[in-house]
Amino acid sequence: MPVRLIIIALLFVLSSAGQNASSAASNSPTYTADSQLVFPSSYREWIYLSSGIDMSYFKNAKAMDHSMFDTVFVNPEAYKSFLQTGTWPDKTMLVLEVRMAGTNASINKSGHFQTAELMGREVHVKDESRFSGKWAFFGFEDKDTAKMVPKDAACYSCHEQHGAVDTTFVQFYPTLIGVAQQKGTLSAVYLKDEAIASASNPGNKK
Repeated sequence: MPVRLIIIALLFVLSSAGQNASSAASNSPTYTADSQLVFPSSYREWIYLSSGIDMSYFKNAKAMDHSMFDTVFVNPEAYKSFLQTGTWPDKTMLVLEVRMAGTNASINKSGHFQTAELMGREVHVKDESRFSGKWAFFGFEDKDTAKMVPKDAACYSCHEQHGAVDTTFVQFYPTLIGVAQQKGTLSAVYLKDEAIASASNPGNKK
C-alpha cells in the first residue's frame, strides 16, 4: 500500500478513536464545583430500556387524576458492559423520564400515548469513588443541575431491598432480565421476592 494511503488510514483510525473517547466522556457523570450532577442532555440518544404506565411500588397508592409514562434510558457504554457481565459498571447512568399520558387526541380513540409534557427527570448514577454506597439519585426539575437526593430517602432502601441487579430494577427491563439470569447476577433479595410472589400466586408462574 502506498505510504500516502497508509497515513490516511492511520489518521482515520486515530480520528475514530478520538471521537469514541469523546463520546464516552460525554456519557459519563459530570459534576459542578459544588457536587451537583449535570443532567446528560443527550440521554435521548442512549439505549432505551423500558416504559411503564402508572407504576407504583406501594399496594395502596393513591390514584392520580391523570396517567403518566415512566421511560428509562442508559448510557451505551454501561449497556454494552451489562450484556457481557450481567451487572452495571462504574459510571453507569440510568435516566428516568416521566411524561404525561394522553388519550383521545388526533386519530387515537383508545389507550394512551406519551405527550410532549415532561413531568420530571431523575438520574441514578453509579460512581464508586464518589458515593459511599456506590449509587446515588438525583432529581431534576426545570434546571440542568441537581443536588444528590439525601441518603435517608426511601428510594435508596427500596432499591437495596428489591432491586434485581446491583440495586437496580432490572426486573422491569425486558431485554436485560434474561441476561442477568444467564450470568447468575440476580440479587438474593430479588430472588426472595420472586419466591414469595410465586408461592402467593401459583397460577402465575413464569
